[in-house]
Amino acid sequence: MPLTHEQFAGLTHLGSGKVREMFAVGDDAVLLVASDRISAFDVILPTEIPDKGAVLTGLSLWWFDQLADLVPSHVISSNVDEYPAELAPYREQLRGRSMLCHRLDMVLIEAVARGYLTGSGLKDYRRTGSVSGHPLPEGLVDGSKLPHPIYTPSTKAPIGEHDENISRADAAGRVGDELAAELEKLTLQIFGRASDLAAERGILLADTKFEFGHDRAGVLRLGDEVLTPDSSRFWPVDGWAPGGAQPSFDKQFIRDYLVNTGWDPNTPAPELPDDIVESTRARYVEAYERLTGISFDDYLSTS
Repeated sequence: MPLTHEQFAGLTHLGSGKVREMFAVGDDAVLLVASDRISAFDVILPTEIPDKGAVLTGLSLWWFDQLADLVPSHVISSNVDEYPAELAPYREQLRGRSMLCHRLDMVLIEAVARGYLTGSGLKDYRRTGSVSGHPLPEGLVDGSKLPHPIYTPSTKAPIGEHDENISRADAAGRVGDELAAELEKLTLQIFGRASDLAAERGILLADTKFEFGHDRAGVLRLGDEVLTPDSSRFWPVDGWAPGGAQPSFDKQFIRDYLVNTGWDPNTPAPELPDDIVESTRARYVEAYERLTGISFDDYLSTS
């Protein structure tokens, strides 16, 4: 049965995202629960991907550990057996797909880093020769490696609307010069660390987005999910061939399928066929296992 906030009727529901449900836990904490929903082109699709929420949660937790010396995360605990008593009735529903987190005042931009040219960055480059104000060399194509990673912040749009790339100056105007500079520095540091770790495992990190927020003590923390197939483009090193779409371990596979069907994102989304669902699940699980070195079944059994 699809996960919805109605299944947690005894909790205070704070909101629903494309994938996650958020609930209040006291005054200073929130419970994030990752569903198996998947979106494309900012539209939530009617078909779910089995175990996707657990993959996103497990992979985020692993990355938060790898990055802990660079920036604190919002995670308090992911051990459902240690959650507050009010969450005990929902323990099995939460196992493997939830995190108890600090409540954050979220920064109102998304911090995006790119190491390769594709997606919205490619569209900007073709139109202007730059991405978010970063001039780039002539002759780059879809999948080209950039001379160095770049920071390309974006707006944080409501569900159903599109995030838009903005300049660093625009980002500073929205959040202030000091915070904008800190976000850029942290984003590129995290991207560098993650790119190195992924490359060691045969995966190219093409681009990714992060969300940051301040806790009640004013500490800047890395929030939401981090470096998952939903928030990142992961490409196999041995399949990289600039000049077109790349094989991937992320939801680009579903985007490509929908484009090939001729679906108009302004109309209701179609159901996904079983083979697309199974292939997508396999890609997400492979991303988890290749990056972490942990069997996904082992993660599920020990959560």
